[in-house]
Amino acid sequence: MILLLPVTLALLFGTVILVLIFHQFFLVKHHEPKGLPSGTMGLPFVGETFGFFTPHKSFSIGNFLQEHRSRYGEVFKSYLLGSPTIVSCDLELSRFVLQNEGKLFQSCYPKSVSDILGKYSLMIVTGDLHKKYRNIEVGLINKFKCTPDSLSNIDKLCVSLMKSWRGNPLVLLSKEAKQFSFNLMLMNLFDMKPGEPLGLQLLEDFHTFMKGFVSIPINLPWTPYAKAMKARTRISSTLKQVLKDRENRKDVEVLNGPAKVDPSDDNLLKEHLRDVLFAGYETTSGLLSLLVYFLAQSPQALQNLKDEHRALRRKKKEWEPLNWEDYKQMEFTIMVINETLRCGNLVKFVHREAINDVDFKGYHIPAGWKVLPILSAVHLDPSLHENPSEFNPWRWSEPATSKKVIPFGGGSRLCPGWELAKLEAAFFLHHLVLNYRWTMKEDDYPMLYPYMEFPRGLLISLEAETSEF
Repeated sequence: MILLLPVTLALLFGTVILVLIFHQFFLVKHHEPKGLPSGTMGLPFVGETFGFFTPHKSFSIGNFLQEHRSRYGEVFKSYLLGSPTIVSCDLELSRFVLQNEGKLFQSCYPKSVSDILGKYSLMIVTGDLHKKYRNIEVGLINKFKCTPDSLSNIDKLCVSLMKSWRGNPLVLLSKEAKQFSFNLMLMNLFDMKPGEPLGLQLLEDFHTFMKGFVSIPINLPWTPYAKAMKARTRISSTLKQVLKDRENRKDVEVLNGPAKVDPSDDNLLKEHLRDVLFAGYETTSGLLSLLVYFLAQSPQALQNLKDEHRALRRKKKEWEPLNWEDYKQMEFTIMVINETLRCGNLVKFVHREAINDVDFKGYHIPAGWKVLPILSAVHLDPSLHENPSEFNPWRWSEPATSKKVIPFGGGSRLCPGWELAKLEAAFFLHHLVLNYRWTMKEDDYPMLYPYMEFPRGLLISLEAETSEF
């Protein structure tokens, strides 16, 4: 009897598998709506998920998208992350999806992402709640984006970073960029200086937090998902301590500001602070690493950048920090940043779900289906950009280029900190190009996992810049 038990369980398990396969690939296929784009639903249960998420260089769209786009066109159907999905490599459809947030489409992220970010995260909430929370977080960001003191502090932190590299022939740039961008957020939100114990604890937990961000949601102690969930709890606890330590200081007003965050709603306030820290840490650090990577391979762009910043510095006193007016004069710098965002693709795609049946450009998108606008496919589309794989900041002298890129999403979910990220990157570049020359020490590339990362940490060799302003 005992010997028969495993056989019985195996037969039962096999029967369940066959029933599920029959349901997914026969019943579902039989009832599949007409007018869907071409495509394939892949293997049972997993569909084409593993192929779609295969890591690849961020300045390419990867083999999966390349093959599917060649076979099925710019828009195709698939089965990803447990859901029937429409994948869009088309600029018009992707913009249409982004611009119709809350009307025809809504944000809909996988379980691991929603669990780790939390139900009140700006990425997760929809409808009126999203509008309310976005206003709160925009208020937090604007509070320290526009003030002279905040800009002066960003400048000082850049100067401090450059001084810390003196005498260091080799720098692991990716790590330094993450530390620097996180320190920027801590300084702006809490007036916290680099090296404070609570800040170091937050940074360590954010590393763990990110590793589980797009993991399989299996809650076992050794999994990235479980570790990220524990890190999320520790981050909330640390933020609570940070707020407590600063509750009698005047800079606590930065946390409330015009956004009218209720200080009594402790949990909600911590959610917003974690959201802003996460967004600023990940976006800015990735952008800084990509800038250093592309400029190391683009001597003419680097020279133009040096010329612009030397001219700007000659107009200022040696000790005088950068300000908003200086930022607005950095025309070529902004072109370099924009081209880096187009080529580097910090965000490969975003998750949406059709609220209602939608018909667009001859395609039918059924209600309840997931829709993935592939931002990188738009940025690297040869029909939109001449020699799309080439890093060419000068293409941004043509105003129409800005209409062909969507690095920060769009519509009501446009990244609220997009301009702050550019400003911080511009200040960083100013001090970097005036103080150092650099070369790549290892064969390293920005990879999408799907988040962007340099596998070897972007090791660079530094030399002090000796040229006069």
